[in-house]
Amino acid sequence: MQKTQIKICGLSTETTIDAAIDAGADYFGLVHFGKSPRHVTLERAAELRAYAGDRIKAVLLLVNADPKLTGQAIDRIRPDIIQFHGSETPDWLTIVGDNSGLEIWRALGVRDKPTLAKSARYVGAADRLLFDAPAQKKEPSLPGGTGTSFDWSLLADHDHQLPWGLAGGLDPDNVIDALEATGAPLTDVSSGVESAPGVKDVDRIARFCQAVREYDASRLS
Repeated sequence: MQKTQIKICGLSTETTIDAAIDAGADYFGLVHFGKSPRHVTLERAAELRAYAGDRIKAVLLLVNADPKLTGQAIDRIRPDIIQFHGSETPDWLTIVGDNSGLEIWRALGVRDKPTLAKSARYVGAADRLLFDAPAQKKEPSLPGGTGTSFDWSLLADHDHQLPWGLAGGLDPDNVIDALEATGAPLTDVSSGVESAPGVKDVDRIARFCQAVREYDASRLS
């Protein structure tokens, strides 16, 4: 049985990168999107990427970035994975993947079953889908990181055609319930391990990772 993978998204300090690594996370996310409270400049993201080194995989999150910015971000940061979280098309993902040679993830807001059915169009374009809560009316400019979850039961009998992960409103207190409901192979948390918007809490990071490992252990017992 494979362990459940963990991504801690929206990190902006060396201390929180160390916390994610120490807690056993598999990935950390760098958000380059000016409207997000977790935004880091390309220069800062490159510093954090270099600091992490090969101790953990780096995911660069972009939202509707134009081709020039996308290329600049890849060249400066040298991530392991690019995560698209806007209205990017399968064709664009294919172009970026073919030209960069990097793993491509695509986040999708889940409203209902038809949303899930449409995710099939990313087969051959994305290496992994992240099912997230849809953008909220109170924060329409933010496609994710709002601390809102969606109806996990929608995923219960979904025929996944791509590797996938679960995002949206996860925290140390509900992640076990989320995993039991969905069987997600990967969990992606951001606001759920924060003390304030954009401010990661090292204790919450540790608690989140511990909860995921407790879930894994329960499947072996």
